[in-house]
Amino acid sequence: MAEKERELYNLWCKEANQDVDLLEELKNISDNDDEIYERFYKDLEFGTAGLRGIIGAGTNRMNIYTVGRTTQGLANSLNKSEKNASVAISYDSRIKAKLFAEECARILAANGIKTYITKELQPTPVLSFAVRNYKCSAGIMITASHNPAKYNGYKCYGSDGCQMTDDNANRVYEEVLNVDIFNDVKKITFKEGIEQGLIEYINNDFYQNYLDKVQQQSINPKICKGANLKVVYTPLNGAGNKLVREILSRIGIKNISVVKQQENPDGNFPTCPYPNPEFKDALKLALILADEVKPDLILATDPDSDRVGIAVKNEKGTRLMTGNEIGIMLINYILSCRKANGTLPKNPVAVKTIVTSPLVDKICEKYKCELKTVLTGFKYIGDQILRLEKINQEDRYVFGFEESYGYLAGTYVRDKDAVVASMLICEMAAYYRKQGKDLVDVIDSIYEEYGYYQGTTLNFTFEGSAGMKKMHDVMENLRNNPLESIAEIEITSIVDYKKSESVDLDNCKITAIDLPKSNVIEYGLKGDLKVIIRPSGTEPKIKVYITSVGKDIDAASEKTKFITEFMTNLINDK
Repeated sequence: MAEKERELYNLWCKEANQDVDLLEELKNISDNDDEIYERFYKDLEFGTAGLRGIIGAGTNRMNIYTVGRTTQGLANSLNKSEKNASVAISYDSRIKAKLFAEECARILAANGIKTYITKELQPTPVLSFAVRNYKCSAGIMITASHNPAKYNGYKCYGSDGCQMTDDNANRVYEEVLNVDIFNDVKKITFKEGIEQGLIEYINNDFYQNYLDKVQQQSINPKICKGANLKVVYTPLNGAGNKLVREILSRIGIKNISVVKQQENPDGNFPTCPYPNPEFKDALKLALILADEVKPDLILATDPDSDRVGIAVKNEKGTRLMTGNEIGIMLINYILSCRKANGTLPKNPVAVKTIVTSPLVDKICEKYKCELKTVLTGFKYIGDQILRLEKINQEDRYVFGFEESYGYLAGTYVRDKDAVVASMLICEMAAYYRKQGKDLVDVIDSIYEEYGYYQGTTLNFTFEGSAGMKKMHDVMENLRNNPLESIAEIEITSIVDYKKSESVDLDNCKITAIDLPKSNVIEYGLKGDLKVIIRPSGTEPKIKVYITSVGKDIDAASEKTKFITEFMTNLINDK
């Protein structure tokens, strides 16, 4: 361990006295050089994804000091760029989330910045709505999304209600770097902030306005009444419980069975250590309850309720839908029904990310819907809405989604929203139920029409400082030693989003890509297959996205199997 980390450790032992948990942790690692190094070898970096890290003591951990330093940097940036700045703040069920949120409010208030804060945990899209509703300069959401319990995070939003752009995040980070973590952070008490009118709780009418906007996105508003749809729902001990159930009640879905063990907020996630609705383990208790109540649909929202997963049980067994499949069904439902209802706008626009299924392209082509493809991250979908808004054409936007279970219909928020997605999924299920179909029938019929597109995501975890270096080495090796084939399937194109270029290997033609630079490599394979590799922006992982295409599930699965084996060996050997 270098001398620098030990000096920082000693400084924290002396100065970090406002949280007894941190002092106890520091004391317990006094003789462990490796643990001290992991906590102090770097600072948590602030970027477009904000902060995210393990909760604990140190510059490389989420705590009141790293949160405080970042918030002071945000305050300095806002006060330099505008007068009478304001910030909306919310949080989910994460450990210390409320503490961090109130710490943000205290610091901003001490810097003369008005804050609007939720009285209790709320979904992330509510924060986006609050920024727009109160015309705030920025927003802060304390959440680590679907990460395990040991994580927390700090997502920062711009004045449009979308996660901060690169330029804004860089400006804030420059200010953060100039803040001494113990000496430069201004604070007043939360009570003083309330008394001075600098901290204001968001009132109950606001939530009804939000739900009104959600309900306006309904495609067939009366379809659920009388459909007798039966739903099992789990908020996974997160923030979705109240608003998801209320919007479903509003549209006429009354038969909702909630998983009791996962109903109330609990940042320890005792029954699902990895509270991610894309994994079957997270739905284990919901599936057990489904055996008892026999629902039409099983619904799960992640801890900050911006993502939603579903499963369907029928006589053939249990089908856990992928994020791509949910989005494919939703965009097909929205476009087909709005066309039939006469509510589809002229020149409609949908948005997907580069790792989202290419089957979406075919559905949009059928309904003459312009499809924009953007980098991974919902802020890029929000940016497309903003571009339409600037030319007074935001009504053209009909739907946007990413394969990681994030969906948005409407422009009232600029982030993915599991509340509106839950409403539309249930509405869609009711619509097809009246035709004698469940959602398994629906997705299978889409595959029959367009071909079977199987999307698979592989996750390779690399923890700690050694893991960061490993991820860097993997990506650089792939750039410096281009592959010619994957699982004996010829590569026809390589797209390097970091170099902003696409190379067609058949004719050696190089085409520039008009997207922000990103550390992503995409391989096009013969037969319309695709493999994309990228380090996660929020987790210590490299993700590999595989798209296989076949005439049926068996044909596609066979290709996926060979590609998965090849990529697993490749990443682990690099």
